Amino acid sequence: MYFVQTSVTEFILLGLPGDPNLQRFLVVFFALIYIITLLENLLIFSLTHLDPHLHIPMYYFLRHLSLIDICYPSSTFLQLLVISIAQRRTISFTGCAVQMYVFLALATTECILLAVMAYDRHVAICVPLHYTTTMSHRKCVILTSLSWASGLALPVTHTVLTWRLPFCGPNVIDHFFCEMPALLQLACSDTYLIKLVTQVGCLFTLLTPITFIVFSYVNILVAILKINTAKGKERAFSTCFSHFIVVVLFYGSAMFMYMKPRSFHSPKNDKIISIIYSILTPMLNPIIYSLRNSEVRKALMRIIRRKHGPR
Repeated sequence: MYFVQTSVTEFILLGLPGDPNLQRFLVVFFALIYIITLLENLLIFSLTHLDPHLHIPMYYFLRHLSLIDICYPSSTFLQLLVISIAQRRTISFTGCAVQMYVFLALATTECILLAVMAYDRHVAICVPLHYTTTMSHRKCVILTSLSWASGLALPVTHTVLTWRLPFCGPNVIDHFFCEMPALLQLACSDTYLIKLVTQVGCLFTLLTPITFIVFSYVNILVAILKINTAKGKERAFSTCFSHFIVVVLFYGSAMFMYMKPRSFHSPKNDKIISIIYSILTPMLNPIIYSLRNSEVRKALMRIIRRKHGPR
C-alpha cells in the first residue's frame, strides 16, 4: 500500500467515553458479549461442518456467516481490550491502516453474504420445487466466493485513498478502533474525494444488497400469505421478522455511520453505532439464524450423543 509522506507515525485511541469506573464496567460487559459471540459462532461453524444433515445450502451460507462473525468483532474488540486493560492506547500508522482495511473487508463481505442468504430463502420458499437444482453446491460455492472476493476487493479503493491523505497532527482518534470516519477528521487536507467515493461505495455495498433483501422478503411474505395453515404462517412470519430485524440493525447502523451528513457527526454517537454493528450484531446472528432452528438443535444433540454414547 502506498502512503504519502506524513508527520504522524502513530495514533492514539481514546477508547470508550465516561469515567474510568464506567469504562471498566463496559469493558467487562462487552467482554462477556464477545465471549458469547465466539462460542455461538464456533458452535454453528462446527455443527454445520460436522453434521451431514446440515450439509445443505442454507447452512453452508450460515457457516461462512459464522466465520465472518468470529473475525469481525475480533478486528475491533481486541483493540478495545488493549486500550482498557493494558492501557496501551497507541497504534502504529501501518497497524491502523491494516485494521481499517480488515474491518471494512469483513463488513462488506457480510453485507453481500446476507443478500445471498436472502436469495437462498427466496428460492426455498417461493420456488421450492426448483430449490435443489437452483441452489446446487457449485452455485453456493460461486456465490460465497463472490461475496468474499467482493468484500476483499471493494474496500481497497477506500483504504488507499484514506491513507494517501496527509496526517500532520493531531493524532488522537476519538474512537476505540481505526474507523474511517474518525480518521478522516484528522486529515490535514481536503477529504471531499474520499467522502464522495465512500458515498458511491455505500450505494453498492449497502443500499444495493438491502434493496435486494427487501425485494426477496416481500416475495417471501407474499408466498407465506398463500400458506393454508395458521401455524405455518405464524412460524414463517416469525422467522422472516427475526431475520429482518438483524438486517435492519446491521445495515441501518452501517448506513448511518458511513452515509450520514456531517452535521450529524458526534464521536459519542459514532462509538455507540459502531458497537451495534461490530459487536452486538455478530452475537445476535447465530441466535436469530441458527440456534432458534430445530434442525440445529437436533444436530447438536446428535453430536452430544455421538461423543458421550456407548463405546
